[in-house]
Amino acid sequence: PKMFPQKRGHSLTGPVAVHGARPGDMLSLHLAALHPGPWGWTVAAAADSPVTRRLGLTYARPASLLWEIDTAAGTCTADRGFVRALAPFLGVIGLAPAAPGEHSTVPPRTETGGNIDCRELIAGATLFLPVSVEGALLYLGDGHAAQGDGEVGGTAIECPMTTEVVVDLATGPAVGSVHAETPAGRITFGFDADLNVAMGDALEAMIGWMQHLFDLDKATALALASTCVDLRITQVANQTWGVHAVLPAGVIAFAADPTPSWS
Repeated sequence: PKMFPQKRGHSLTGPVAVHGARPGDMLSLHLAALHPGPWGWTVAAAADSPVTRRLGLTYARPASLLWEIDTAAGTCTADRGFVRALAPFLGVIGLAPAAPGEHSTVPPRTETGGNIDCRELIAGATLFLPVSVEGALLYLGDGHAAQGDGEVGGTAIECPMTTEVVVDLATGPAVGSVHAETPAGRITFGFDADLNVAMGDALEAMIGWMQHLFDLDKATALALASTCVDLRITQVANQTWGVHAVLPAGVIAFAADPTPSWS
């Protein structure tokens, strides 16, 4: 690995050129397997942020947890005795932005993904990313053994990760922005420093997806979404915060007789 004299972002694999990928395409990345290493760490209150300021921890001594990861048992055990289930995923999966120059890996980007930190992107999920440059230039890493929605302390159980992915170009995607099909369901994302904006972007993308799936007008899709779509805070750790909308798998079915009894 290449080591830099100053902290500059995440330790990632990439950029990986995808043959035939061009601006305007949609890259699909299927997470076939995720194998965490035997150890991990979590730290909180280590940096000045809106969260640490709100909690009065700006000048506090950082707290940390060291974890032993047992893939056979499916558990993570902390040095203070806490045990939680293993749920590995990659925090960072993204493509190169179109703008020239050096780009931080910290904030996720609406156009190309990146530091998404969505815990639903486990093995079996497929993430779709808009392509902005020739060859797409895929980068990925930031292994997490487990995380809660929000990544509220700024880190998850950070760990080494061996990953197997299958990359392809999606044809005729129903959603033009970053989105995913996961074991939990269909997911759309919003990224912004303002959670209200991030929420609106995630919801609007999900409404559009439901219009496509169920052949609905926008208002009817919103009515249906109000009965079944979950809005979750993806992370509040990356300067540009995230919200994801989830249409749970199997939550909507069609009646055998679609004619209501009162008609």
